[in-house]
Amino acid sequence: MPEPVIRFTKVDKRFGQSQVLRGVEFEIAKGEFFGLAGVNGAGKTTLIKCLLDFCALDGGAISLFGTPHRNPAGRSRLAFLPERFNPPYYLTGREFLRYMLSLHRQPWDESRLTDIVDQLGLENKALARPVRAYSKGMTQKLGLAACFLSERDLYILDEPLSGLDPSARIRVKSLLATLKSEGRTLFFTSHALHDIEDICDHMAILHQGSPRFRGSPRALAETYGETSIERAFLRCIEEA
Repeated sequence: MPEPVIRFTKVDKRFGQSQVLRGVEFEIAKGEFFGLAGVNGAGKTTLIKCLLDFCALDGGAISLFGTPHRNPAGRSRLAFLPERFNPPYYLTGREFLRYMLSLHRQPWDESRLTDIVDQLGLENKALARPVRAYSKGMTQKLGLAACFLSERDLYILDEPLSGLDPSARIRVKSLLATLKSEGRTLFFTSHALHDIEDICDHMAILHQGSPRFRGSPRALAETYGETSIERAFLRCIEEA
């Protein structure tokens, strides 16, 4: 079998006396769109921080593209958008995107830029304005544009649809469908379970730092005998 893009093996993480992650274990295959769900404080963002080597593990292992997650070579193939995305306020949108493309060692392509910002519903003229003048939704679109322009093999997005209006959410889902057709891989978190259902092949539920379910959104509903994954999610965490 091909090596998974991401592999979590019995991952543990503590902050002081608090055990935040407990034996987290699952894999994400190449080309798979994978959603991570859980209540606030379940450990979703901490797991992403561990994956990106923002904090050290207390147990277990993580691999990216078959290499240890601390190896920069693996991380060079991904783009990341944090939940609390705050670009440098003194840059214009265009300056920020140019800077991010330079970090990703991608050439500046004006036609590609125009295409992406148009698809996201971010007006090209807004790129000339400083990002401190952007709304929450515009800032989120800017971060997504930077990720999509990077053309990475793996996208790690923490609550990427947060703050977007219904039109923008539809636009982002359409862009993600294009990425999937190109064989790219997505790992994202969301509190909106219907977004996971719309976007993802598979999902996992973290509860109190432990994995409680791993499978397709449909399998979650079937496992708990519910017609919606929202109700199935509640059953899953209540029976944990």
